[in-house]
Parts: sequence; C-alpha cells; structure tokens
Amino acid sequence: MGGFSLVHWIILGIVILLLFGGNRFSAMMGDVAKGLKSFKQGMADDDKPAERPPERRTIGQDRPIDLTPEPPRAVDPTAPPPANPDDNRA
Repeated sequence: MGGFSLVHWIILGIVILLLFGGNRFSAMMGDVAKGLKSFKQGMADDDKPAERPPERRTIGQDRPIDLTPEPPRAVDPTAPPPANPDDNRA
C-alpha cells in the first residue's frame, strides 16, 4: 500500500514510450549523453594549468633588472669625512 509494484512500473514505462515514441526517446537520451560528455570534457580542460610565458622583470621598457650586488668601495682612512648637507653651521 502506498508503493509502486513491478506492474505499476511496467505500465508507466509503456505509457512513456507511447507518449514519446521509441525514436524520440532514444534521441533525447543521446542528447543527454552528448551533454554529459561535453560537460566532462569542459571540466577536464579547466583542471589543466594555463601555460604562461616566463616573466621578464624590466625597468622602463627594455632593460632587465640588474640584481648583482655592488662591490664595496675603498675608503681612504686619511681623507676627511664627507660634508653633511643637512648641517647648517656657517
């Protein structure tokens, strides 16, 4: 009581086949299969990482950034210290 038996399912299947017809029903199932295949292919394409060219860091337009350190400058111990431009003693 309240549930469908095997006879009910068979009758329902025959009514659906009569309404939609054999060719139309199989065509609809083929369209559903094509849609699922297309969906899976689209999901697989999204999983692939995009190929990007290597980055080239530049200053201005065409000069690459030079990251080599400058060598230390030699200091003359007998030279007077450089003048401080912020010192306003006159």
